[in-house]
Amino acid sequence: MTKGKGKGPTPKAENRHWHGKRQKARAAKNSRRTGTPTVGPGGDRRAAAAEGAERASRPAGARRANGETPELVTGRNPVVEALRAKVPGSALYVTDARDDRVREAIQMAADRRIPLLEAGRSELDRLTDGAVHQGIALQVRPYRYAHPDDLLKGAAPLIVAVDGITDPRNLGAIVRSAAAFGANGVLVPERRAAGVTAGAWKTSAGTLATVPVAQCTNLSRQLKAYQKAGCFVAGLDAAGSTRIGDLEVAGGPFVLVVGSEGKGLGRLVADTCDMLVTIPMPGAAESLNAGVAAGVSLYEISRLRGA
Repeated sequence: MTKGKGKGPTPKAENRHWHGKRQKARAAKNSRRTGTPTVGPGGDRRAAAAEGAERASRPAGARRANGETPELVTGRNPVVEALRAKVPGSALYVTDARDDRVREAIQMAADRRIPLLEAGRSELDRLTDGAVHQGIALQVRPYRYAHPDDLLKGAAPLIVAVDGITDPRNLGAIVRSAAAFGANGVLVPERRAAGVTAGAWKTSAGTLATVPVAQCTNLSRQLKAYQKAGCFVAGLDAAGSTRIGDLEVAGGPFVLVVGSEGKGLGRLVADTCDMLVTIPMPGAAESLNAGVAAGVSLYEISRLRGA
């Protein structure tokens, strides 16, 4: 994939060779989008909260001043799996260290310099809001989201935006595909959408440490901002008029919008897209989940970009 280093800032949309194609695509799409499912599952930077035991000692349901909610992974096996997946932790709470799995978790936490805090069972009950914790809980460090503008790097940025995806595992899978095929990052809405949780970290297989995820308050508005910055915006949809593998414009500054498997793209988001594209599926399946659809599409885009 061409990184575009040293080629200067992204040109404005009206200066792009495909600007006329965008207008034609919009005219062809017009009001075709009626809510059909996606063929695929489809400003200042926020500072992370202060690290350390003080932050970790807050109840799991407490709200932070900046609106973030702490997350706790509870139970022996889930905690061990989270630590193995290198989910970033800020503290490990332990009631009794005599269990082998608990001792394994303690050793992994120590290797990663995660503070170990002793807590009584009643204290852990309070911290986990009564969840089944088996005497151990991992406090997950709040994720530091990027600003949407941070994803506009290079002469031909590639961005994946998600709409209506509420399963963190799907988000993690999309981030993993974004890393595999050289995308600049992933854009998610702040509300009614999956965020970066322990589940997303585990599914991403560690790629969340290298691929930025940005949040926006209004997805349609941010997509329009990307268009003004020179990006072509295409949404995955079963009713798309063009196959994703035939979209030559994907070789330039490009935003791929992936919706949920059930509801697809929202109406406003679909109307904002320059074009709706589809994944040809000769088999019996009617749709793909978000992670798979994003992976297939990003492969086709990377091929078009000569990666």
